[in-house]
Amino acid sequence: MESTLIRLLANLLAVTVVLTLHEFAHAFVAYRCGDPTPKLAGRLSLNPLRHFDPIGLVLFALVGFGWAKPVPIDPNNFKHYRLGLGLTASAGVVVNYIMAFLFYPIALVIINFMPYVPFLKEFLFDFFSLIYSMSLGFCVFNLLPFYPLDGFRIVDALNKRRGKIFRFLRQYGYWILIGLIAESFLCRIFYDYLGVAIMENFDILGWIMKFAIKYLGFPILAIWSLAFGVPVETIWSYLIW
Repeated sequence: MESTLIRLLANLLAVTVVLTLHEFAHAFVAYRCGDPTPKLAGRLSLNPLRHFDPIGLVLFALVGFGWAKPVPIDPNNFKHYRLGLGLTASAGVVVNYIMAFLFYPIALVIINFMPYVPFLKEFLFDFFSLIYSMSLGFCVFNLLPFYPLDGFRIVDALNKRRGKIFRFLRQYGYWILIGLIAESFLCRIFYDYLGVAIMENFDILGWIMKFAIKYLGFPILAIWSLAFGVPVETIWSYLIW
C-alpha cells in the first residue's frame, strides 16, 4: 500500500513537471520570437495551474497519453513568420528530450549511490525515472500530426500549400487522437485486467510509442552507459514505463 502511494505521488509530481516545462517552453520561445500573446495570457509562467487542461490531464493519469492547455500564439507577431511558428511548435518536444537526457542520470545516481532511507530513496528514484520515461513519451506523443498536438503545428509551419490532407488533419485530428487513446485504453484493460494477452498486439498507439521511444531513448541510454561504465542493458533495466 505504501509503495503504491509513493508511486502515485511520484507519478503526479512527474506529470506536473513534464507538462509545465513543455508548455513554458512554447510560451518562452514564442515570446522571444516577438509574440507577446503568451505573456498577456499568463502562460509565460512555471505555475502548473496555468497550463493544465482537465481532459488532457485525466487522460494522462489514466492511460499515459494526454496534453496540456495549448499556449495561445499569434504567428502574425513573429519577426519571421514560419521560423517563429516552427521554433515555437518544436520547443516543447525539444525541452522534453533535454529533460529526459538530464534527469535520467539522477535516477541512476540515486539507485546506485544514495544510502537507503525508507520511502525517500524509492520515491526519488520513481520520480526521476518517471520524468525520463514521461518526457520521452510526451515528446513522441506530441510529434503525432493531429490537432492540437505540436506535430500538427510543425506541419502547419512547414506547409505552404494547405491542401486536403492538412484540412483533414485540422478538422478531424482531435477525434482521431481521442479514438487512438480510447482504443489503447481498452486494449490495456483487456490485457492488464482480463488477461487477454493478444490485445496487446492491437494497441496501435502503444506500438507507435514503444517503437519511437526505443529509438529516441537509445542515444540517451548509450551516452550514460558510457559515462557510468555499465552496459546499456543494465541501464535499460532501471527504466520505469
